[in-house]
Amino acid sequence: MIDNVSGRSYHVQRWAARAALTAAALAVLLPLVYGGLIGLLLLLVGALGLVVAVAAVWWTVSLRGPLRWVAALVALIVPACVVAVFATTLFWALPLSLALWGVAVWCGRYALRGTGMHRVRERRCPPPERPYLIMNPRSGGGKVVRFGLRERAEQLGARVVLLDPAHPQDVTELARAAVAEGADLLGVAGGDGTQALVAAVAAEHGLPFLVISAGTRNHFALDLGLDRDDPAACLEALTDGVELRVDLGFAADRPFVNNASFGAYAAIVQHPSYRDDKLGTSLELLPDLLTGRHGPRLTARAGEVTLDAPQAVLVSNNPYRTGEPFGFGRRDRLDMGVLGVLGVRVENAAEAAALVLDPAPAGLTVHTAREVVVENADGAEVEVGLDGEALVLPSPVRCRVEPGALRVRVPRKRPGLARREPALDWRRLRKLAATVGRTAAPKRRF
Repeated sequence: MIDNVSGRSYHVQRWAARAALTAAALAVLLPLVYGGLIGLLLLLVGALGLVVAVAAVWWTVSLRGPLRWVAALVALIVPACVVAVFATTLFWALPLSLALWGVAVWCGRYALRGTGMHRVRERRCPPPERPYLIMNPRSGGGKVVRFGLRERAEQLGARVVLLDPAHPQDVTELARAAVAEGADLLGVAGGDGTQALVAAVAAEHGLPFLVISAGTRNHFALDLGLDRDDPAACLEALTDGVELRVDLGFAADRPFVNNASFGAYAAIVQHPSYRDDKLGTSLELLPDLLTGRHGPRLTARAGEVTLDAPQAVLVSNNPYRTGEPFGFGRRDRLDMGVLGVLGVRVENAAEAAALVLDPAPAGLTVHTAREVVVENADGAEVEVGLDGEALVLPSPVRCRVEPGALRVRVPRKRPGLARREPALDWRRLRKLAATVGRTAAPKRRF
């Protein structure tokens, strides 16, 4: 019976792949058939408009003065004009073409669902007896107070320490003191930088670690499947929790749960005015950083790959998605035991456009490695953005990953744990659609 069900499932997936390819082909052909030569010209206009818009964005961030604002205006006007031309020329064919693209994407994801997917193993565990939580009342615009996190945690038997903004405290020392006093779980309600510091102490002593999504962005919580809109739901892990084994990254001896950034972004976050005026500071510093007139001259070595003079290098605790724009910034797994490496080197508008249009742009390096070494050829120190926190570390900086070092306690029912759809891979879809029989069924990994 199981084999019959599996056979039917594979059969449906093959036909879903065929439907995806058919819908994608129709989405492209429809404007051409409806508009004839005009339809072909529209596709060329669309491609040209995309190139001009991306080039204008590059000029906006790399120039100063009146030319910057002219470029910014072009970056806004050109896409709007292209959309208007398409809408007024294709009429009903445009929404139908977009609907076909939607069908193609849905069918393609359905066809690939369950292929190459990985589910992190969960382990049921008893509630902690002496949980210790550190909470930053300023994180996330005051989420600790707004969601009553302290009161809720204390009702569940946790000891809570509130950080005092007027008297800065060393969260690492607070966590170590809690361990010495017998804490059997450490947790943090705050930003990812604070999370990483306490996570390192928990990993060092083999204790479970609780993430409470009370920061501004909480990328680590997002990739764990936690609900970032309701940090109080994270506290359910104290009574009805499971444990996940995930990796922990280090830059020199400093831990990170998300990433370590070098180059342009790292230089920007060091600036004193960045916290109060992120956009203005970025626009002021980027022209010199992108054109090489200012900033460090970096070299990054990741295994056998060497990046010479990249403008930016992002070293992440497990790789980020890069194959699709809507999934960018997410990690499918936190237990692969490798670092993700993204390096960018763009010197002009043409290379900036290639980042968007070229499937394998020369200016973008995507790689994985167990160790990454970043060196500043111009000085003895390297500026680093570590989980969003500004640091300066001695050069070279050795980044490494500790596989399975962290025991993360999460709620058994996680509101934010949604099915992670597979990235669209048209080559795999073509192979799946062209095969006959169960031998072509994609392999499933659990």
